[in-house]
Amino acid sequence: MDVQEELSRANKKAWETKAYQAWVQHFGTPAELAEELKQEHKHHLRYWLKYIGDPNGKRMINLLGSHGRKAISFAMLGADVTVVDISEENHLYAKQVADAVGVKLDYICSDVLQIPNEESLGQFDIVLMEFGVLHYFTDLNAIFEVVRRRLGNKGRFLLTDFHPFARAWLNTVNLTQPSGNYFEKETREGEVAFAKLLPEEERSGLEKVLVRSWTLGEIITAIAASGLVIRALEEIPSPSDARFPEFYTLVADKVELELSPL
Repeated sequence: MDVQEELSRANKKAWETKAYQAWVQHFGTPAELAEELKQEHKHHLRYWLKYIGDPNGKRMINLLGSHGRKAISFAMLGADVTVVDISEENHLYAKQVADAVGVKLDYICSDVLQIPNEESLGQFDIVLMEFGVLHYFTDLNAIFEVVRRRLGNKGRFLLTDFHPFARAWLNTVNLTQPSGNYFEKETREGEVAFAKLLPEEERSGLEKVLVRSWTLGEIITAIAASGLVIRALEEIPSPSDARFPEFYTLVADKVELELSPL
């Protein structure tokens, strides 16, 4: 078993242990979240609408789309949205929310590197990846190749994730002694993201995830190597301390050159 396969198996197991319970604890029942989305769906898309324009009628695929809150919000604005995610519990919650809202959501429960009959999905106007995603891959080239394949000509890739700088610096007390290693390359075991949403007594028995960190330079280089054209890199300050970045949004386009006839 290679390292990526080991990560995928461990992470699928972790994300199918109490994930549904965590979303209900945090967002409410699917019906309750549906009511919230009817009022606030545009707010959840604030990082991306300025780079997309009107999503109505556009085909979008949300890779590692988790509980579907962002994908459903796009569907409410008229986008044709597909989610790919490894967790059946995420799948169940997202589909129930979409049904309660009254929008269509195609949801594929799969490892994004092994989507069944991937080519049959066709190509999309937008590929979205957001919040806590890249650390699940041991090879960025592999995931960005999936992005490139699924984008149509002039399609746009939107990536919003936690800023690598924040991993090393943001949570430290003494800035001369950062708590993390920005250049860490080892795969490590960690707590599954939704664990903090559960009451303390419900956290026992949760499986651990396996993750690998990346620097901003590695991320940009891998996207460029896939053949996508980088249009913007927006670094978003932390709401708790605006001196430091907490997130970033990277925008890249697929531009196929048309050769003129001789």
